[in-house]
Amino acid sequence: MTDGVPRVSWAPSDLEIARQHHRRKASGRSVLIALVSTLVFTAVVVVVLINSPGWESVKTTFFDFEVAKDSFPAVLEGLWLNIRVLFFATIGVAIVGTLLAVMRSLRGPVFFPLRALATIYTDLFRGVPVLIVLFLVGFGVPALDIVPRVPAAVWGTVAITLCYSAYIAEVLRAGMEAVHPSQRIAARSLGLSHAETLRVVVIPQGLRKVIPALMNDFVSMQKDVGLISVLGAVDAVRAAQIEVAVSYNFTPYVVAALLFVAMSFPVIRLTDHVSARMARREQSGGTV
Repeated sequence: MTDGVPRVSWAPSDLEIARQHHRRKASGRSVLIALVSTLVFTAVVVVVLINSPGWESVKTTFFDFEVAKDSFPAVLEGLWLNIRVLFFATIGVAIVGTLLAVMRSLRGPVFFPLRALATIYTDLFRGVPVLIVLFLVGFGVPALDIVPRVPAAVWGTVAITLCYSAYIAEVLRAGMEAVHPSQRIAARSLGLSHAETLRVVVIPQGLRKVIPALMNDFVSMQKDVGLISVLGAVDAVRAAQIEVAVSYNFTPYVVAALLFVAMSFPVIRLTDHVSARMARREQSGGTV
């Protein structure tokens, strides 16, 4: 009792304790089964690969340790260009994608031209392959001679930004439309303008709903920045291609692939963690 008020101490019921014990046993059994099945599957794959007729040739051509060691510095230096392109493309995609999403969410007939422009943009750049956009931007725009000559990586960044802005805009628009209309009405009743309602109420709530989808698009963009090599930029892929031409061995491509996986892996795991946490939060219930 505190100050005359009885203190109530909570404790789980026997039923809840039994459920927790059962969940722990089931979880441990699932982990054990998953571990055994993974080991068995890995062993089968290794045995099949090693005993395949062309394994020795593939091992020499794709998994030569000396070639990997010699090509690693050049490929790693090229990866630094990919990281820089990814950094600036992410900023551009965030800005352009948000503007497109806002344009498509504008109400009233007076904003129809903006909505139509945003719709045409998203439909166009979601339909055209990224590789073709890279060719059109990287080779077509410089041929016009209306802008100064800039490095190929700059045009690659522009092309990646154009393509992924369309995807991000649609994801953001879906999140904004998932916000209940009562939120907008309440914000307007408090005296907030349309722009303030979007900035303070709608966009933050909509963004929270689509974080996993946005992170998945970011992972895809991490991979697609390797396509800037088609414009002649010496990134990780182009550096690996140069090393392949020198050594007559495909191991540098494997090195580049592993570096891209290492760059994407933290974001992939973070995406899974955020998705699982949001699912638990939405599906959580009370205890008995």
